[in-house]
Amino acid sequence: MSYKNLEIWQLAREIAIEVHMMTLKDLPSFEMYETGGQIRRSSKSVRSTIVEGYGRRIYQAEYFKFLTYAIGSNDETVDHLESLWDTGSLKNKELFDSIHSKCEILGKKLNNFLKKFERK
Repeated sequence: MSYKNLEIWQLAREIAIEVHMMTLKDLPSFEMYETGGQIRRSSKSVRSTIVEGYGRRIYQAEYFKFLTYAIGSNDETVDHLESLWDTGSLKNKELFDSIHSKCEILGKKLNNFLKKFERK
């Protein structure tokens, strides 16, 4: 088994790619280095942190810690996305709704994954 088989990683990867493309195509140029850069980093951090935790999975406390960090990065991604929408920098409602929905689903899946992990 690989981290690539984890549904949470697959969804985090999909979100990171969509966010990256959104920042390049759908935001004004001044956002490229401000909130655009922050949301790219936070969305990619979710994915990377899941991988890092998976690599330390033999140490249960480490795995749990990194999954918790992934939840925090996902929440940060949602906050940046909402800020882009609220300020009018992101105008594509369909894209906003799609990414926002996927982030909400990922947050729930990460929390459920942690709960299942806690029971072991």
